[in-house]
Amino acid sequence: MHLPLELDRPLVFFDIETTGLDIRNDRIVELALIKITPQGDVIERVRRFNPGVQIPTEVTAIHGITDQDVANEPTFCLRSKSLAALIEGADLAGFNIRGFDLHMLVSEFKRCGINLDVRNRRLIDMQNIFHREEPRDLSAAAEFYLGRKHEEAHQALGDIRTTAAVLSAQLERYPHLPQDVDGLHNYCDQIRPFRTGVDLWFSGLPEERVFRKGKNKGQNLADIALTSPDYLRWMLSLDDLDEDVVQVIEEALDAPVLQLPLNAPKSGSD
Repeated sequence: MHLPLELDRPLVFFDIETTGLDIRNDRIVELALIKITPQGDVIERVRRFNPGVQIPTEVTAIHGITDQDVANEPTFCLRSKSLAALIEGADLAGFNIRGFDLHMLVSEFKRCGINLDVRNRRLIDMQNIFHREEPRDLSAAAEFYLGRKHEEAHQALGDIRTTAAVLSAQLERYPHLPQDVDGLHNYCDQIRPFRTGVDLWFSGLPEERVFRKGKNKGQNLADIALTSPDYLRWMLSLDDLDEDVVQVIEEALDAPVLQLPLNAPKSGSD
């Protein structure tokens, strides 16, 4: 691999696959890196890890790694020292590392007692370059799909007229796109599901809500309301908590506790 760059120290390209996007609670299941030295040497590594937590099926659908695939792999901490040594003194590069990958990597090392100091490293993010050099806003879409300038940018009616015209052009340009509203909704949902504030915190039906994140991830909301109500009261103190989430938590705290009458026979008694 040749880069048209003059390196004064190693440059490490890296990418990770994880159990999810929660920096605090999710874990790395795969890390791949390419290290290029100033002398032109190239080192490639791919490592998988047992995350110690379940990989959600919807995440497996994205990167293809199952719980069984990593069941016999070592934990990240078992390989953390050798990985830290491999990238010691190197600059780092990747796609969206500033937005996600690097934050997750730093957290994983921290959980293993290793401080991955990035303050003195140069961080090259190809997503930043891509977005700066190839804008993906409505004006760019108008020029690409319609072949014209979007002269009414940031005027609400002008924006929405151009948006509708772009959709028409997309449907003509990509015949494989669904040609009905339900199909287009599902197409967009696969790329970026829309999640309400409640969806971000909980999965499951209203009567069986389960925490998606936080220290009670995977736990039933009703159970937490009974065993750890102070945690829910702490959540209610958060300034940025969505109003719908507040309502769900308040309803859980106010739910009546089902109790058997004092003279009710015990299960299994004669």
